[in-house]
Amino acid sequence: MQCVHVECGEMQTEVIRQYRAARQGFSAGTPIAVLHIGEQETVIATGAGNEPDSVLTLAIGLHRTAAEFFIHTPPSPAEIENAIMQVEDEITRAREMIAGYPTLVTSDPYIREIVHIASGHAGSAMQLTIDAVEQVFSLLASHSLGRPASSAGISSDPAFAATLLILREFMQSPEIPCYPRDSLTCRLKVLFD
Repeated sequence: MQCVHVECGEMQTEVIRQYRAARQGFSAGTPIAVLHIGEQETVIATGAGNEPDSVLTLAIGLHRTAAEFFIHTPPSPAEIENAIMQVEDEITRAREMIAGYPTLVTSDPYIREIVHIASGHAGSAMQLTIDAVEQVFSLLASHSLGRPASSAGISSDPAFAATLLILREFMQSPEIPCYPRDSLTCRLKVLFD
């Protein structure tokens, strides 16, 4: 595991805390993957017990990805495509780790906003399907082609776009066993404090 920024160690500690809290909502032995998209890195913790079996830090984060790829606000279609390639490459590092973990758990604020856009409301625990993430991503694509953010119904913040892109690529990973065969059974459980 390679930490690029000082934030990395703190993020690993936080994602382990989130993992422990999330475990309380699942029966013993249920495999989960906890996802935390930080400013500079993304951390994933996986396991089926009280403590994570694996923790991995990826060199993609909401501000880092936005700063590296998004020159325009909103990002252009070409900027989004370039970011997708980098994010896909980085998520590839997590392939073995996330295989067999169809339940992703997070409590990230921008993902809460994605849930709100997709469903129109947000409670203390919500589920977000791949299909719903794709619908929100379509709004981002429309926004990148010139549709005003207010009519697209999404934030024009580049960090929001980066979070959505990272989340989408993570949920589309072929190692998550439910995609694309039955996308309705692959869910992101979003927990809010």
